[in-house]
Formats: sequence, C-alpha cells, structure tokens
Amino acid sequence: MKNSIYLSIICLVFAACGSGGGDDPVTPPVVNTAPTVPVLSLPADNKLCLDNNVSFQWNASTDEQKDAIVYQIQIAKDNAFSQIVSTLDNSSLSTSALALDKNTAYYWRVKATDSKGLSSAYSSTFKFYTAGVAVVNHLPFAPALISPEMNVALSTTTASLQWNASDVDTADVLTYDVYFGTANPPTEKVSDSKSEKTVDVTIEPGKQYYWQVTVKDNKGGETVGQVWKFKTN
Repeated sequence: MKNSIYLSIICLVFAACGSGGGDDPVTPPVVNTAPTVPVLSLPADNKLCLDNNVSFQWNASTDEQKDAIVYQIQIAKDNAFSQIVSTLDNSSLSTSALALDKNTAYYWRVKATDSKGLSSAYSSTFKFYTAGVAVVNHLPFAPALISPEMNVALSTTTASLQWNASDVDTADVLTYDVYFGTANPPTEKVSDSKSEKTVDVTIEPGKQYYWQVTVKDNKGGETVGQVWKFKTN
C-alpha cells in the first residue's frame, strides 16, 4: 500500500515539473520607429526658377520595419512656415508641377510618415525664387538664424546675435538693420545698414529678449525677417 502511495506522489511530481515545458517562448512586440528624415533635391537651395510651374524632388526615406511611407511637402512664403501656400501628401519622390506666384521667394521642406502614423522630423529648409516678367531685381531671402538658438537660456552679460542671408542676385550687396529689446516685436534699432552678419548686445539677467533682422540689397529691395527670442537666467 505504501509503495503505491509513493509511486503516485512521484508521478504527480514529474507531471508537475513537466507541465508547461512545451510552451512556446514569448516573442516581444516589435517597436515601431519613425522613417529617416528626407533629403531635399530639387529645386536646389537658393535656386532662381525661371518657370513659376515648379515640381519638387527629394531622396527616399528608409523605414526599419519596411512600412509604406507617405511624404508631406510644405511650401511657404516665409522661412518660419507661418504663411504656407500649399501642403501636399505624396507617396512618390516628386510632385507634379505646382503653379506659384511669379517674382516671389518660397521656402519648402518635407517629412516622412509611415503607415502606422509615426513621422520623421522635417527636412532642412530649401529656398528658391520664381522669376517675374522683366524683373530687374529680386528681393533678398529672409535671414536665417544662427545664434543664439531659439528660446535658449543664456547666463552671460553679453550676447552675440548672428544670422545668415542670401540673394539670388549674387552681385547684390546686402546690408542689415537689427532690432533688439524686451518688446515683441522689438523696436530699438541696434545696428543700421551694416554689412556684418553679427551684432553684440548687452543683456541683463532674468529677462526675455526679442530680435529681428531686416536684410536690404543695394537696389532698394528689403525683406523683414521673423522675430527670434531668447531669455537670460
């Protein structure tokens, strides 16, 4: 009788140890990642387009999960993209020709979105100009921020304001008016018609500062840039 009981207990132990031994290993879920950032191709940066019917091309993004990709193209009249004239969604690497205004500066960028809704950052921004009829002069492009970076916090008593600017009329001479202060938009002109693309200003702790650059060519054309800002600790 005792032998029978021992045998039953041993069988139960083996059965307990063996249960679940055939279960498949748990496969962790695949984490979706965003596509890579597109690289712009045409129209090239600083391009003067003789035809105002413009098509856009860029290099393909890659997706680690091999998801289908759709590209969003934004075209604007300012480099802050607050004046967007067209937003296009496209699954190919180019667009059909888009009719734009003549004699106008435009800015464009692209981002990639996969079929699961995850998007890359926007590409770098390219700018181009559409030629007009009998145009003698083209306006300069809006200035581009270099430093201080937007919304950065500084712990110094001086700041070096730096920017860049260009013009499709490469022979034009560019000068700059710089406005700086705690008002938004700034009204105090701290540099008038200077050719240098940097200005040093004195700053105080615990304040929010705003600055803006107007770029002018030697033929009377001028372009007002966006307002940039930074704060002090």
